[in-house]
Amino acid sequence: MTAGAVVAALLAPAAPHARPAGRDSPATATARPAGQRIPRLTDRDGRTLTLRGWNVEDKAHRGDQALTAVTERDFRDLRAKGFDFARLLVFWDDLEPRPGRYSQEYLRRIGRVLDWAARYDVRVVIDMHQDVFGPAFGHRGVPAWATRTDSLPFTAHPDDWFAEYFEPAVQRAFTHLYEDADLRRAQARAWQVLAARFARHPAVLGYDLINEPMGEVRGDEDLATAARRIERDQLTPMYNRLADAVRSADPHAWLFVEPTPIVGEGVPTGLGRIDDPKVVYAPHFYNTAMEAGADYDPAAGWIPAYEAAVTRYPKEYGVPVVVGEWGPLNSGLPNMNRFYREAMASLGRYSSGWAGYVWCRGGGYCALDDTGALRPNKELTAEPYAEAVAGTVRSASYDAARGVYRLTYTAARRGSRTTELSLPPGRWRISVGGRATVRREAAGRARVLAAAGGRISVTVTRG
Repeated sequence: MTAGAVVAALLAPAAPHARPAGRDSPATATARPAGQRIPRLTDRDGRTLTLRGWNVEDKAHRGDQALTAVTERDFRDLRAKGFDFARLLVFWDDLEPRPGRYSQEYLRRIGRVLDWAARYDVRVVIDMHQDVFGPAFGHRGVPAWATRTDSLPFTAHPDDWFAEYFEPAVQRAFTHLYEDADLRRAQARAWQVLAARFARHPAVLGYDLINEPMGEVRGDEDLATAARRIERDQLTPMYNRLADAVRSADPHAWLFVEPTPIVGEGVPTGLGRIDDPKVVYAPHFYNTAMEAGADYDPAAGWIPAYEAAVTRYPKEYGVPVVVGEWGPLNSGLPNMNRFYREAMASLGRYSSGWAGYVWCRGGGYCALDDTGALRPNKELTAEPYAEAVAGTVRSASYDAARGVYRLTYTAARRGSRTTELSLPPGRWRISVGGRATVRREAAGRARVLAAAGGRISVTVTRG
């Protein structure tokens, strides 16, 4: 059975399944009214952050060649196109190829990538990534030495890799990871090693504790019921364990926690409280049909259903939202212009930012074509925005048809007075109202310096 068939038997509509395992793989204004219940992400100076960026990865190389496909140009180009954020994929199997032996060369390579990000002022979340658990099943993630299957069967699905998550051996491997005491300790220790190495790195904003976690579906469960149980009974305690591990080495970074991918079909998460003051809810934003290459169907109501589902958890627990992955397989289909406009509007209503999938050149999910230009309709992700606001945001909106971005905020009374604006390529005029001055900088950036406590307005106009 394909993944679509497997999932359809458990949940309708189905869960996402078509992302490749390798790298090659109108204007609706958005506004943030005062008093909304989902808090905003902040930096160490207390400024309100907006993250706009992409996943940066090298799934093709490992060992001595790990991360060689990631280059300084990736970060230079990210910033040049107006993006300030990267979700950097790292792999436990490269970090700890043998139990208790951590690769210093891999840590050095991660550090080099982070240095490039810092050079171009790109904030980074380090994502401990897994696809179909790890190398024991032909993918990347949890080391083979930490994979226990109880000799259950596994059949590869080369044409539909997400179907492999439903293989008995893969599901049992997740159960052992969550429940075996020695594997719990090993996973926590791996995070201690990462956090201790990069706690003071200027590019590091936070850590995504595990990518798209899954688990074992019981015979009497549909997929939505299984997902909520796994999230409640296994992921929540795991995240609390890993939070403790990270905090032993890094007291300041944000901790990004993901639900299972089933949330992508409008199923609210069963995650419980993570006992840490700096938690970010980090769901992914994928649609089954679009993952398989189909066009966007505006009549299906997917975006409103997804938004309703993913906003429940952050409202209940008072945590910010950053969408860790999103984007269709084929962005050039007839309805994709509408999809990007509606998706950007939705993301702007509730999230502190997002990372598209994926920053590479080529076809499929790649953000860029072979010339380095954003691929069709992906240019709609490049908008003016305030990446850091020194104060309380009252409203922020972008009218893509008119090319006008507006921001109003009350300037902070203490701490930083500097608000940073990011502008995509092109000509932009900036005007400010209130007791503030604006300074243009190179590479599509500007800073607004405001008097303490003042009501400030900023307007950025194309042309």
